Amino acid sequence: MMWGITGTPGTGKSSLADELAARGYPVLHLSETTAPYIIEQDAARQTAVIDEERWVAKLSPFAGFVEGHLAHLLPCDRVVVLRCRPDVLALRLGKRRYPPEKIRENLEAEALDGILIEALEEHPPEHVLELDTTYRSISETADRIEDFIHEKLPPSHGTTDWSEFLEHMV
Repeated sequence: MMWGITGTPGTGKSSLADELAARGYPVLHLSETTAPYIIEQDAARQTAVIDEERWVAKLSPFAGFVEGHLAHLLPCDRVVVLRCRPDVLALRLGKRRYPPEKIRENLEAEALDGILIEALEEHPPEHVLELDTTYRSISETADRIEDFIHEKLPPSHGTTDWSEFLEHMV
């Protein structure tokens, strides 16, 4: 089984993956797999542009958790979309020294449910779980993910609404 952990940068994907690895699960950090598929480096946005279709087609199946903001594009058996309230997310991304335009881009994507929508376009709704990590501990979030992959927690999505933050971004 391949389980995806996805979300906007700063929502807790890497921290959760580390916690799940400490609990004995195999984990693949997808950032370690994309180098051969970089089309260009966007210096202004401090990001690499990936040939996503080629990357998805070439990535070997993985038994365990795949972690990264593109994980929902893979043929995962279950997908967890991590969410974070935009004002808290802005603080997290600021600590990473993201430039203002990159922070704004990620806040807009979070407020508009960008990754959740993509995940639901790629996967049956019953295979997708949305989790708000704003004030939830890594341990509690990992517990919920374990319950979801073992079918002890039902899928849930569409309950997080950050649209009010869009008004403040204009």
